[in-house]
This record gives sequence, C-alpha cells and structure tokens, in this order.
Amino acid sequence: MLRIESLHTYYGYIHALKGIDITVGAGEIVTLIGSNGAGKTTTLSSIVGLVPSSEGKIFFEDKDITNSAPHKLVWAGISLSPEGREVFPTLTVKENLLLGAYTKHNKASIASSFERVYGLFPRLYERTAQQAGTLSGGEQQMLAIGRALMSQPKLLLLDEPSLGLAPNLVAMIFELIEEINKQGVTILLIEQNANMALSVSDRAYVLETGTIAMHGDAKELAGDARIKEAYLGAH
Repeated sequence: MLRIESLHTYYGYIHALKGIDITVGAGEIVTLIGSNGAGKTTTLSSIVGLVPSSEGKIFFEDKDITNSAPHKLVWAGISLSPEGREVFPTLTVKENLLLGAYTKHNKASIASSFERVYGLFPRLYERTAQQAGTLSGGEQQMLAIGRALMSQPKLLLLDEPSLGLAPNLVAMIFELIEEINKQGVTILLIEQNANMALSVSDRAYVLETGTIAMHGDAKELAGDARIKEAYLGAH
C-alpha cells in the first residue's frame, strides 16, 4: 500500500532522513521505533507533505505522492493523528470531529463516520458538546485519533499515541489501535513505548539518526538482544 524508496529529507543543513526504504502492506500494522531525533516524525511529515523531501520517492497504492499537498493526501486516503494531539481547544468534541470529515459531503457518510468513532470511543460521545481543551490527556488522544478516522482513511499514521498517558490508558489506546486495524485500516505507527508497539505490530523498522538500522518481523525484533538493550529497558 505504501512504499518509500531511498528517501532523503533535510531541515536546512540537517540531513534528517538518509535514504530510507520502508514498505507497509495493506492490512498491516507497521511500527517505527527509535530514539528522539532518529527521524520518526520526519518520516511521517515527509509522507503527508508537511516537510518536503529532496530525493527519493513515496508511493501510495502505486501512485507517486512524493511532496504532494497534504490536503490532497487526505482525499487519497491517508490520515495523520499528530504528536501532541493538536486538537482545537475552543471547539467542541463534535466540531473537532467534523473538521476531520471535511472531505465528506454526503450526510450519510458523515453520520457513518460519527457512528464508527463513537463506537470506538464511547467517552467522546459522552463529551460531544464539551470543549476539547477541557478534556483529559487520554480523552484528547482519543479525539485526535477519532478526528483522523472521520475521513475514513485507508492508511492511518499515528505519531506517539501513548505519549504522556497513564499506563492503564496506554493499554486501552493500543487495544483500540488493534480494533481499528481489524476494521480494515492499515496503520503506520510511531511510538516511544517500543514494548507495546512491537506487541501489536506485524513488522517493525528501527530508525537511527536518519537511517534504517534494522527491520523485520515485530515479534522477532522484540526478542533481539540489541533491541532489548536499546529500547526495551533490558540490560
């Protein structure tokens, strides 16, 4: 579904991505793990056109989308739930979700999106008229993911969905990620919590200073001594 070939991205003179190759097959959950500054968020930003890449190609469903405008990629079927949630604090939960459905002009399609999101996140239904800025961190994360799902994407990009959440909420978010995938959405996941990310993923890539250091089956990587020492807290 998604194919990245020899991608190079710069921030000014900083060479952030150094020729990375990544594939995500339809129906998969694929995770990118790595330390801060490794290039994980830059990868997602390059995919959705927020940061221009200077070399290499990005293909979605065999179409070249390299450096496409972000709004065009939403129409194509790619949606991003950004790091830090980035909800609109003065708008209600319902208004935030409606913004995610701006590509949908059919009332029945929008109603179907609401039904799906409220089914996944009943707490959002309970808070539908509440301002997003007054929600807890966990509720705001649900809202960010829910907003990304309102466009009914084929590919969902998740950037640090568990960041700053209590352990019980982290477990719930990852259960929901698995449920979203079971509903037919392909997922590319960036996550600091490598243990949880590898446990729900089919395959994984390890990014180190803008290069792919390792990749393979997620369960096999979780058992690799180097991964355990570097990312899973084992010594």
